[in-house]
Amino acid sequence: MQFDIIKRILLFAVLCVVQALVLNHIHLFGCATPLLYIWFIMLFRRNTQPWIILVSSFLLGLCIDTFSNTPGVAAGSATFLAAMQPYILGLFIQRDSPDDLEPGIKSLGFSSFFLYALICSLVYCLLFFTLETFNFFNWLQWVECVGGSTLITLVLILVIDNLRGRS
Repeated sequence: MQFDIIKRILLFAVLCVVQALVLNHIHLFGCATPLLYIWFIMLFRRNTQPWIILVSSFLLGLCIDTFSNTPGVAAGSATFLAAMQPYILGLFIQRDSPDDLEPGIKSLGFSSFFLYALICSLVYCLLFFTLETFNFFNWLQWVECVGGSTLITLVLILVIDNLRGRS
């Protein structure tokens, strides 16, 4: 149990640093930004207390907001995704699965994890870019940002989770 907490804290720190120093500076085609830190929220086990998920995700979003100069956007979006994560995960696991199931390609299978990651990425990107723009005058750019960021985030999550599953 102690090792799991230390692993989560290290993952939190690594994802914050990678997002702040590398991924925030990537804007493919002027609109697609990888938001890899949502993987931290997606990896909470099935039996994790909801308040732990919410507080951890809020702190993650707050750290990202601090480094990205997006006041409250990432924190609000991350907290919303954290509130939805147990319900989204519940769509893809069987009732008789273990209580300490950690979502991943290895535990859910590729197709279920793909859909789980797609829904989480889409929900997060929809809320993130809606809060960031806060208007629909340039809705085409909003759609491009949501679609592009969802796609690149999904690809990164699948690649990293696949590499994690092999070790």
